[in-house]
Amino acid sequence: MASPFSTFSSTSAARALLPASTSRPPSLAAAASSGRIPASRKGLGFRRGRFTVCNVAAPTAAEQEATASAAKESQRPVYPFAAIVGQDEMKLCLLLNVIDPKIGGVMIMGDRGTGKSTTVRSLVDLLPDIRVVVGDPFNSDPDDPEVMGPEVRERVLQGDASLPVTTAKITMVDLPLGATEDRVCGTIDIEKALTEGVKAFEPGLLAKANRGILYVDEVNLLDDHLVDVLLDSAASGWNTVEREGISISHPARFILIGSGNPEEGELRPQLLDRFGMHAQVGTVRDAELRVKIVEERARFDRDPKAFRDSYKEEQEKLQDQISSARSNLGAVQIDHDLRVKISKVCSELNVDGLRGDIVTNRAAKALASLKGRDKVTVEDIATVIPNCLRHRLRKDPLESIDSGLLVIEKFYEIFS
Repeated sequence: MASPFSTFSSTSAARALLPASTSRPPSLAAAASSGRIPASRKGLGFRRGRFTVCNVAAPTAAEQEATASAAKESQRPVYPFAAIVGQDEMKLCLLLNVIDPKIGGVMIMGDRGTGKSTTVRSLVDLLPDIRVVVGDPFNSDPDDPEVMGPEVRERVLQGDASLPVTTAKITMVDLPLGATEDRVCGTIDIEKALTEGVKAFEPGLLAKANRGILYVDEVNLLDDHLVDVLLDSAASGWNTVEREGISISHPARFILIGSGNPEEGELRPQLLDRFGMHAQVGTVRDAELRVKIVEERARFDRDPKAFRDSYKEEQEKLQDQISSARSNLGAVQIDHDLRVKISKVCSELNVDGLRGDIVTNRAAKALASLKGRDKVTVEDIATVIPNCLRHRLRKDPLESIDSGLLVIEKFYEIFS
C-alpha cells in the first residue's frame, strides 16, 4: 500500500522547460493578443518571442497536511509490523534499510503465502518523518542539494531563503508490474500542452520515490526494459528523461525493495547485485506458530482498527527505536581489523566488485545502532553478512549447499 504522502498531484508542481524553437508559436501569439491567455497570467511570461512557464501555485503546508490526513483516513488499514509472527530475517533486513537507506534495499525471495508483501507494506507505519519542500513533486531536501529537484536547486542557487518547508513521512511507492516506462520515468504533461501550448514535464513514480522506498512485488516478473530503468536510477541516484524536445534530470534516490517467488524465475545477476541485502523466507513448519498466525490474521480481518490499536504501544516503541538508531548512526564505529576480515571474506568467496564489502560494513553499523551501541561487534557482522553476500556469489549448478551457509562457513573460518 502506498504511503498517504505519495498521493500528491504530479502536475501541480511540474517542471516547465523552454521549447526547442526560439520563435513564438503563431497560435499561442494569437491567443495572447486576443486576451485568451493574458501575458500577465501567473506562470506564463513572454519575452523576445520565447516563453517560459513557472510552477503553478504550490499548496501551503496546512493544505498539504490536510490532504495527507484525508488520504490517511481513507486508506485501507495496514497490518501492523509488530504483529508479524516469525520471519525475523526479513524484518531485520527491512529495519536496517530504514535506519540506513544507503545500504541499498532488500530482495525478499520465498514461498508464496509467507507474508512478504504484507510485511513490506506494514513498514509504512514505522517510516520516520523527513523535511521536504512544500509542493515539490521530488520530495526535495531543503538542506541537501544532491536530493533537490531542478526548480528547488535553482531557487537555492539564486539565494532564495523563503522555501516553504514541512515534515512528511518517508514515501513508499508501489511499482505495478504493468506500469509503462512513461509512468515510471515521467512524460510530457499533455494537459499543459493542449491548454497552454507549453512543454512541461509530468513527474513519474521515480520522482515520487525520491528519498523514499520503491517496492516491486514479483520483481522477477518485471519487464526487462523497466528493469534497465531501475538499474540506471539505482546506480546513479538520478533519472534522466528525454521526451519530445524535453530533457530533464531529477534525483531518484530510493530504497529498492523487491519480493518474489524463486519458482517463477530467477533475477538477472546485474539486478540482484543492486540490492544491498537478500532475505530468504520460508514457510513456517511449527504447528502452534501456524495456528497463531491464522488466529491473528482472523482478528485483523474481523476488526482492523481494534487489532491495530492492540499493537499501538509496540508500534510506537519500535518507531522510537528506529528514530533513535537513525540519529545515532553517525557515531557508530567499526574497528579496522574487523573491516579487513570482512573484505577477506568477500575476497575468498570471489565476490565480484566492492558492493559486498560496503554493504556489510553499513549493515553491521545499522544493527549496532539499532541495539543502542556505538561500536560494531563480531556478532553484528555474523548476523548481517549472509544477507549481504549470499546473492553476490557466483552460481555453481553442481553446488547443493545453500549460498548463505557458504558465507557463514567462510566467516567463522576467518573470524575465528
